[in-house]
Amino acid sequence: MASSLAKSINSLNSVAMGDKKADLVLKNCSLISVYTREIIPKIDISIIGDRIAYVGSDASHSINPQTTVIDVEGKFVCPGFADPHIHIDQFVLPSEFAKKSLLCGVTSLFSDPIDIVSVTGYKGFNEFLKLGENLPIRIFQVVPGGLPVDRKFSNSKTLSLSQEKEAIKKQNVLGLGEVFSWTKVTLRDSKTMKSLATMLDNGCIINGHTAGASGKKLNSYVASGILSCHEPTNFDQVLERLRLGMWIMIREGSIRRDLREIIPLVLAHGTYLNRLMFCSDGLNPSDIINFGHIDHCIKESIKLGLEPIDAITMASKNCFDYYNLGKDLGGIAPGKLADIIIFKDLKTVKPSKVFVGGKLVVSNGSIVAPIKKKVLPSWIKNTVKLKKFSNKDFEIKSKKKSVTANTILLQTEIITKLGSAELNTFEGNVLASIDKDVWKVAAFDRIHGTNNHIIGFLENFGSNIGAFASTWSFHENDMIVIGSNENDMATAANALKKTQGGLIVVNSGKIIASLPLQMAGIVSTDPFEKVLLNFEKFNNIMVDSGCKFSNPHLVPLFLPFLALPSIRILSRGIIDVKKRSYISPIAK
Repeated sequence: MASSLAKSINSLNSVAMGDKKADLVLKNCSLISVYTREIIPKIDISIIGDRIAYVGSDASHSINPQTTVIDVEGKFVCPGFADPHIHIDQFVLPSEFAKKSLLCGVTSLFSDPIDIVSVTGYKGFNEFLKLGENLPIRIFQVVPGGLPVDRKFSNSKTLSLSQEKEAIKKQNVLGLGEVFSWTKVTLRDSKTMKSLATMLDNGCIINGHTAGASGKKLNSYVASGILSCHEPTNFDQVLERLRLGMWIMIREGSIRRDLREIIPLVLAHGTYLNRLMFCSDGLNPSDIINFGHIDHCIKESIKLGLEPIDAITMASKNCFDYYNLGKDLGGIAPGKLADIIIFKDLKTVKPSKVFVGGKLVVSNGSIVAPIKKKVLPSWIKNTVKLKKFSNKDFEIKSKKKSVTANTILLQTEIITKLGSAELNTFEGNVLASIDKDVWKVAAFDRIHGTNNHIIGFLENFGSNIGAFASTWSFHENDMIVIGSNENDMATAANALKKTQGGLIVVNSGKIIASLPLQMAGIVSTDPFEKVLLNFEKFNNIMVDSGCKFSNPHLVPLFLPFLALPSIRILSRGIIDVKKRSYISPIAK
């Protein structure tokens, strides 16, 4: 927990004047000033408690024998980096993610825990807040702003208006997460508008998601108090939003990478940089190991022509200015919290030391601060509320010898459209067809115990396996089962029921890859290294078996996602998103 500036001013003032001595002094720094856009050599920084008291050419007046003095030897010193929009309720616990993020110089995470809420509601939201406490990284949270995606179809849990009001009173809860169903805003959906008004009345920030919005629709969205977006994929979209007073988080993460499309044109246009930030929107275990986090955004932007000091400002000061936290964070100056990175090379920005609140947390590529793993309550590890499965649970009945099936045709791992295929039946059951690359796909409500489910057909998946199942899908978290035969589909579903969540691949009745996700069926309680190993083994097996997509885990993740075109599957049925209507698995 950070100290209050109001309660710290006497001690900070005293150290600055030399009337009291510092706990820590960093000497001989090359200070990257995000306030004046300059690198200032031979600077000393005095710290007492978790805040900076003095920044100047000589801190000797604040040193006594009890003061820890570190000679930085002319290395660069800058404020800690922030990820202003990330979903950390994925893959690993916050304590495990923090270890890897800190090594990248990221000292603050702005988390949108939309999926943990979609599974476990307000109770889960409060539990997730606890998981982010007492870690050597700052985790700020927002109330998920996108649930339910569509009240007509969605199966997710959400927060009531009264729970939202209660949530924003909690420490480190800053406002409303991405409001990605922007049509709810432009059509003035009653609950959405009340939620927005509550946030604005309480001085909270509201994060945006405006993919596909422009013109009067974008204007109405911004006029409703939503002032950021991480969805622009090109410079024209960035410019339109900046002109309307929005803040832009340029996304470079595991789902999309947009830096290369945006940064060169920002520079060519001479656009002001003060409302630009970097964000990841979420990182899988392989990407944070192979690429890094916000440090990767800085390095790539520098390669694209951005000045290092501007890239660092976008990764620090701008984020905290957007969240109205600039009084405490985002720069190195008297009164600020001492979140500080030391590094040698302006091009690689590889931290040699990282301080959070004046405490050393990273030294020479190793975590040196204790990180405790919290004990989870049993209820959050028991969210797969399903009966035992048999082959019959995956049958689609027809009296005909062959049928015309409506298929969910995969164009990418994420985007789908309506397809069609002629399929044969056997003993009254419509069969999948490996030859035609048509699979069965099933969605089961695993959260509410309703027994709602649907079986349909998926086309263009292209993997030579028996079944692939997952309890993790964006914002709905039905259990999705994809299969070429009913026996392997039942085996996969029963395995996930037993383990209470995860991703699993089955072939000829045998489990050949699995990634357990024991917490709410969406987060692993295993160490990061084990999750990384399982994740890479899973993806490699799927790709090696012929899957047409490089990130197979994204297929069940997005199949129920109602915010994207065009055909989606949830436990309540197969849905045409644009028409907002149900589709039968068999064409009439």
